Amino acid sequence: MTAIITASDLAHELTGDRPPVLLDVRWQLSVAKAAGAPAFDGRAEYAAGHIPGAVFVDLDRELAAEPGENGRHPLPDLAEFGAAMRHAGVSAGRPVVVYDGGQGWAAARAWWMLRWTGHPDVRVLDGGLPSWRGELSTEVPDVAEGDFRPEPAAAGLLDADGAAALARAGVLLDARAGERYRGEVEPIDRVGGHIPGAVSAPTTENVGPDGRFLPADELRDRFKALGVSGDTEVGVYCGSGVSGAHEVLALAVAGIPAALYVGSWSEWSSDPARPVAVGADPQ
Repeated sequence: MTAIITASDLAHELTGDRPPVLLDVRWQLSVAKAAGAPAFDGRAEYAAGHIPGAVFVDLDRELAAEPGENGRHPLPDLAEFGAAMRHAGVSAGRPVVVYDGGQGWAAARAWWMLRWTGHPDVRVLDGGLPSWRGELSTEVPDVAEGDFRPEPAAAGLLDADGAAALARAGVLLDARAGERYRGEVEPIDRVGGHIPGAVSAPTTENVGPDGRFLPADELRDRFKALGVSGDTEVGVYCGSGVSGAHEVLALAVAGIPAALYVGSWSEWSSDPARPVAVGADPQ
């Protein structure tokens, strides 16, 4: 099973006998409020036009808990997450396709949540809504309640201690922009820098100019150059477990399993007892 799907393949599947459940997870990290501008409203974007049959999923409310000591986008209560997914029509025996506005981060967070909690068939629309060539709809679909029950896996999730250990024993990738990794700027969190031992691997370098993932062989070469080879244990973090999910998805496209540190830098940097490295050197 592939982790991504093209727009043309999605259009074909939506007309088939077993169409996938379609989730619209448009979201973007915005500092607009600080400048007095209105924040991005994914629900309003959905209402203005979405792929026919898609159900809106709110990343901040349904794919994450309230910000706190565990980071800006900590894991949601799994019972509430399961209820939200069932309300959106998600069932264990029916495929799911997730899309966002094109960046891919939010869709990847939904993909990761569903995969980690046991759904067997979830894909992300490669390139997001901009890749869709069909008509859009403003109609909110009346979907039947699904039967999905989250059963989180023992593997695939890292906490702060696990991330620190993996940075020493395997490969821990930092999916943020290079300048944040190096500690040159930090627009959101308490301090800049990175987890000691982590390798800079901006997730933006996993896609082409059109926002679609690079071919699997190119992604494998990229991750090999970053130290991922053979049976290397791999983990990923970012600012708050969103763009990091996109890097986990890129690794999956390359055929490489990886765990996600959901708390990420927003959790790590909030604890003054945690060490911080700066500069281009992982250590």
